[in-house]
Amino acid sequence: MSGTAGTAICLLRCDLRAHDNQVLHWAQHNADFVIPLYCFDPRHYLGTHWHGFPKTGPHRLRFLLESVEDLRETLKKKGSTLVVRKGKPEDVVRDLITQLGSVSAVVFHEEATQEELDVEKGLCQVCGQHGVKIQTFWGSTLYHRDDLPFRPIDRLPDVYTHFRKALESQAKVRPTLRMADQLKPLAPGLEEGSIPTMEDFGQKDPVTDPRTAFPCSGGETQALMRLQYYFWDTNLVASYKETRNGLVGMDYSTKFAPWLALGCISPRYIYEQIQKYERERTANQSTYWVLFELLWRDYFRFVALKYSRRIFSLRGLQSKEIPWKKDLQLFDCWKDGKTGVPFVDANMRELSATGFMSNRGRQNVASFLTKDLGLDWRMGAEWFEYLLVDYDVCSNYGNWLYSAGIGTDPRDNRKFNMIKQGLDYDGNGDYIRLWVPELQGIKGADIHTPWVLSSAALSQAGVTLGESYPRPVVTAPEWSRHIPQRPVSTGKAETGWEGSRGLLCISLCEFCSSFSGVKGKKLF
Repeated sequence: MSGTAGTAICLLRCDLRAHDNQVLHWAQHNADFVIPLYCFDPRHYLGTHWHGFPKTGPHRLRFLLESVEDLRETLKKKGSTLVVRKGKPEDVVRDLITQLGSVSAVVFHEEATQEELDVEKGLCQVCGQHGVKIQTFWGSTLYHRDDLPFRPIDRLPDVYTHFRKALESQAKVRPTLRMADQLKPLAPGLEEGSIPTMEDFGQKDPVTDPRTAFPCSGGETQALMRLQYYFWDTNLVASYKETRNGLVGMDYSTKFAPWLALGCISPRYIYEQIQKYERERTANQSTYWVLFELLWRDYFRFVALKYSRRIFSLRGLQSKEIPWKKDLQLFDCWKDGKTGVPFVDANMRELSATGFMSNRGRQNVASFLTKDLGLDWRMGAEWFEYLLVDYDVCSNYGNWLYSAGIGTDPRDNRKFNMIKQGLDYDGNGDYIRLWVPELQGIKGADIHTPWVLSSAALSQAGVTLGESYPRPVVTAPEWSRHIPQRPVSTGKAETGWEGSRGLLCISLCEFCSSFSGVKGKKLF
């Protein structure tokens, strides 16, 4: 390396890992000094665009802080460290260029959505003003953007199956990069900076709920440990397809999503480990399904590249006019887990308490908000943005568009039957009892529909509708097909719904009322 190579600033965003990191890899080979940099951008802690919810809630903030701390410790073992600053990346980079006087390049992975692209534009302007080279890479997906058989990106299929089949037959996953054991040092005199605390952002450290299905910490170290456990220590990956629709516990799914969202683990590394597992242990539908779902993640990112800001539009990708409501009272019932529909409420309470919700739960609560309540889908998307520990802008908005019937899927009348779904995936109601303890006295599957129980049965269970647990804010006609018919306790003519007076009862299309999702589709 010549003495004139200078200093490279490696701006890390959603790539908080030392393995398979092309930004660090390039800098290692093209600079004398390497500055791994993470900026806590104050714009990430403001309100969401449409409804003003906090952009980053306590669960994801804690996970992010842990991930930054972990990466710093990993880099220290490699002779470097992670420089941390609080400020807009374009401002921080400008200050470092001015302070050091030796910066020759700024390196970063490109992102797909507008706010991140605006940062990249600002960085290019700063570097252009100071004569500093910009070096960018694409590193967030399993398949590289430049290897897609659809060029330009406008030719990306609007049907996932067409996308998947084309990639599986015409493209290859690039190998992971071999990283140096030791990294180049920081520029002399540069302080690493302190990592902020929850309190610095005006938030309290959330208490870990013992019921959580995701009791994990952030960071590359924990991500790699999770893969080791799920693949090699327990062979859970070999039964993943059969267990992935679970609701309770840590092991029904890979739980890779939170680490993938921050780039703590490389999708290409997961791919290579799957390939190795299939060679050395077994290859089956379950091992394939992990890759199948990584492809869904890829797809939503490429959809964001194709459609740009339209993924945030009320009318979606189809420019469809739907009279979405903005009923804040109904929305509060949904977000607080007080809709009176136990399967919905259990999932929403889990999200609030832990920052996590199962794939099956996300499909259902999204369908309920958009199809049963008819609320503006962006309210749900932004609430998820606030709370989810695994929030990923492309996957989140791609899935909400899909649930709202305004995304890429041409079959837009999909609707989940809340009762059928609850019975299919929580038949005995154990998940509901875990998260809606006021209904614990109701035995068996009856817990899914407390409003149809007799007054005597409710009294015996210690439940008073409208007091200890709400009446349902909405009922859909197709639910009745999955509710045992029994006399109601009012003495009035049977309607199939007890105590329906005062409820918002909406007649809904029964098309696909028992739909349980596209076969194999990984929503969220």
